[in-house]
Amino acid sequence: MLKNIRTLSRFSNNVKFCGFRSCTNSYCANMSNEQEKPREKPQEKSSKVQLKTPKGTRDYGPEHTAIRNDVLGRITEVFKRHGAVNIDTPIFELKDVLTGKYGEDSKLIYDLADQGGESLSLRYDLTVPFARYLAMNKITNIKRYQIAKVYRRDNPSITRGRYREFYQCDYDIAGQYDEMIPEAECVFVAAEILKSLDAGKFKVKVNHRLLLDGLFESCGVPTEKFRTICSSVDKLDKSPWEEVKNEMINEKGLAEEVANQIGTYVQMNGTDELVTALFKDELLTKSKMAVQGLESMKLFFEYIKVFGIEDLVSFDLSLARGLDYYTGIIYEVVLLDKGESVGSVAGGGRYDNLVGMFHPKNKTIPCVGISIGVERLFTVIEAKLSKEKQKVRTTEVQVFVAAAQKNLVEHRMNVCKDLWNAGVKAEHSYKKNPKLLAQLQHCEENEIPWAVIIGEEEVAKGVVKLRNVITRQEDEVKREDLVEEVAKGVVKLRNVITRQEDEVKREDLVEEV
Repeated sequence: MLKNIRTLSRFSNNVKFCGFRSCTNSYCANMSNEQEKPREKPQEKSSKVQLKTPKGTRDYGPEHTAIRNDVLGRITEVFKRHGAVNIDTPIFELKDVLTGKYGEDSKLIYDLADQGGESLSLRYDLTVPFARYLAMNKITNIKRYQIAKVYRRDNPSITRGRYREFYQCDYDIAGQYDEMIPEAECVFVAAEILKSLDAGKFKVKVNHRLLLDGLFESCGVPTEKFRTICSSVDKLDKSPWEEVKNEMINEKGLAEEVANQIGTYVQMNGTDELVTALFKDELLTKSKMAVQGLESMKLFFEYIKVFGIEDLVSFDLSLARGLDYYTGIIYEVVLLDKGESVGSVAGGGRYDNLVGMFHPKNKTIPCVGISIGVERLFTVIEAKLSKEKQKVRTTEVQVFVAAAQKNLVEHRMNVCKDLWNAGVKAEHSYKKNPKLLAQLQHCEENEIPWAVIIGEEEVAKGVVKLRNVITRQEDEVKREDLVEEVAKGVVKLRNVITRQEDEVKREDLVEEV
């Protein structure tokens, strides 16, 4: 064996090496010569993946995320103020859970590939999963809120705030309660939210499913066509009456005289005075359902007067809310500001039979709720901020720890540690020797209200300089008192901003601070 190795080593100087190891094989030697020739580079693929978000979706950068978090925070605050508890449900459900709950909108549900024998779909809204949750957990009363993404295979219009993936903020009251008391509060909640967001003037449209069904009955619509005609009426917020009428006649087989009769009603809107007027309508009051719906609407208007929001509410007979699960009052919030056409920004109503569809004994649990479509509100608020050229603050940092000289990085880190431990939001530069001017410019650009400045002299004396970034006033503070002084300054500034948040000018804020 050793002899053979020595023999091989004698020839190794005259043998070319293949790509893997030394070899006396003439074939490998020839291949080695071939490998010495320059190789042609393989052609790179000409096509690259197009970097874009899927149709109907968007990314949220720091500014957009800051706006979104502020909006969702304000909405959550209103929900909590009314005593709602928070729940969460899966992003996808069994397909059977969602099937048959949305009428003609069922075609917009995203179905997922079969996984382990389960047919699944992405949730279309938060209402049906909530009903499933109630039935599954045998809950008979709850006031809940949920903020989460839903998915619809729709034709999106990004500029109008319409997406395939978007947030909904739901507030629902489940349980046996007296008529129209929960409904009035749901509408009041919607009004509170719109006011808190300062998104512009708005109107809450209201109607009643029993009144609509009674209207169809009085006009001669066959019972089996109530839901499909209701879906046609639901398009009146986007299409003129003539288009909707043609759909009723040509696509859904309704007699022209019946469609014309419906048209005389669904173009009516007004206040509680319209409710009074319809009680005197001979054709409409022949239907018990219509009379029952009118009585409910009369009571509803009495309650919203107690809340003082009657001027924000419009009784609109064209409002239909095409989803099949609604059984009583329905409502929709629309923005009225000129130049904005984002459609409805909230909607909801009563859905007493939905839980019973999942309950093993068909037990019904009365439910009513409101859903805020915040994506459309984001669009309006972003446009408003852009028009007013308002800068959105993307960080919550309260204190920036700066150095006036070199080699003070550990001192900066130590100050940050103390501030963080005290619950103060702080940061410093990740460069060892940053320039002081650059650090102070960072504070101004990011609207950080306070800067702690450390220099060699300050370190020797055991003090720091606390700089008000807005006024540029600097005070010397003992190092051990820094956290307490910063906390006082942050509280004072927060109180000023809270008190004058909507109307304060920068120069006024400087004077206050």
